[in-house]
Amino acid sequence: MEGTVFTPNMEVAEFQDFAKAMIDYISKYMSSIRDRPVLPKLEPGYLRPLIPESAPEEPESWHNVMEDIERVIMPGVTHWHSPRFHAYFPTACSYPAIVADMLSDAIACIGFTWIASPACTELEVVMMDWLGKMLNLPDEFLASGKKGGGGVIQGTASEATLVALLGAKTRAIRRTKEQHPDWTDLEIASKLVAYCSKQAHSSVERAGLLGSVPFRLLPTDDMYRLQGSTLEEAIKKDKADGLVPFYVVATLGTTSCCSFDLLKEIGPVCKTEEVWLHVDAAYAGSAFICPEYQYLLEGVEYAESFNFNPHKWMLVNFDCSAMWLKNPDEVVNAFNVDPLYLKHDHQGAAPDYRHWQIPLGRRFRSLKLWFVLRLYGIKNLQTHIRHQIGLAHQFEAYINEDEEFELFNEVLMGLVCFRVKGSNELNEQVLNRINKKGKIHMVPSKIKDVFFLRFAVCSRFTNAEDVKYSWSEVKATTQEIKKELAKQ
Repeated sequence: MEGTVFTPNMEVAEFQDFAKAMIDYISKYMSSIRDRPVLPKLEPGYLRPLIPESAPEEPESWHNVMEDIERVIMPGVTHWHSPRFHAYFPTACSYPAIVADMLSDAIACIGFTWIASPACTELEVVMMDWLGKMLNLPDEFLASGKKGGGGVIQGTASEATLVALLGAKTRAIRRTKEQHPDWTDLEIASKLVAYCSKQAHSSVERAGLLGSVPFRLLPTDDMYRLQGSTLEEAIKKDKADGLVPFYVVATLGTTSCCSFDLLKEIGPVCKTEEVWLHVDAAYAGSAFICPEYQYLLEGVEYAESFNFNPHKWMLVNFDCSAMWLKNPDEVVNAFNVDPLYLKHDHQGAAPDYRHWQIPLGRRFRSLKLWFVLRLYGIKNLQTHIRHQIGLAHQFEAYINEDEEFELFNEVLMGLVCFRVKGSNELNEQVLNRINKKGKIHMVPSKIKDVFFLRFAVCSRFTNAEDVKYSWSEVKATTQEIKKELAKQ
């Protein structure tokens, strides 16, 4: 109706009441999460009958919304932060990060350029240097270093892999054009080839699909690691066939079994062959804040880009994927579109992070790093990582002490890969029964036609008693199924 004035339904006083009620709810949820079943027992489509078919014409009370959380939402939640959730890898959650997200949501800036919110850009630059120093990354990766590197917060490791690939692709086309001026960009692009191990995350191959370049999935050794000699042989063969190798992804902490590609072998090959080396340490990278695990980073000095997810294991809530570049210009050159409405007087004096990523918009994610690093401190974060690795070794000991079970791979981080001695079908039955009960939750993997179970220490609330409880569930379920099979 003409002349109608919009009046917000919620003003400051009501917001304060609503927010306080939500904080109380969240606090109670987190403190009692151990009492909730890990997995919901529902069928797809459960939610639609619980809410109206259309949005309300008139505003409702926030009290009604709060009342519906337990009725509508919580029955369908998989509780990732239950101490008995052992699937996938951890997704971090901490009170400092939650509070930082509240402030980020309130500021609500879209920090695509420096002028769009200078603090958003400048805190990110400094936090990425703080974090890089914690990992003991080479000086070339730091914005404060002498060679002009720098870090950026991406949404996920998948984005970081694609961003690095596109930067490497642009560089490869430019360099090849200098050697073969008569070749078109399209001809060069059709000759490009990238490499990773067969154990690399599926997002790596997907980055190749999105970037229109094929990936060679290379075989691994007996410990599921990519060796330098395997990479070198593949590159030489492709070059002999007239192709242009340009990009390698080395994984430190693979998803299936947490294996570590031999970076110190792969790096020199990449340097000799002049191909871009990207290191994906999405999960395990958090452990490198502990000096005793930094040996797994040997060879990182050969990388052009490095990435890990603080939002997995370092108590920084999703999304916060830390990526460093030795030469950010290689990525900026790939993404630089500079319309007049995004120009400002200080261009070049500070990063405009829109040139370092695929989307234009970005949230004030560095606040989460700032809050977590300050309110925990490096020592407490190290203690958290070490504690969870210790819990994984506790579960490993249960496996080693029981003749019915066997380890699938060496336990280095907070992941134990194991199986019941016997057929793949037996292991599948055990896992399906465990997840159907919903008391604990795990997921499987399969390498070289061997099906195995993954026990990941995920929740920051998990303790020794929870690990013992989860082991008892695995043991009891295995015995149940074996007895049933014996009667058949």
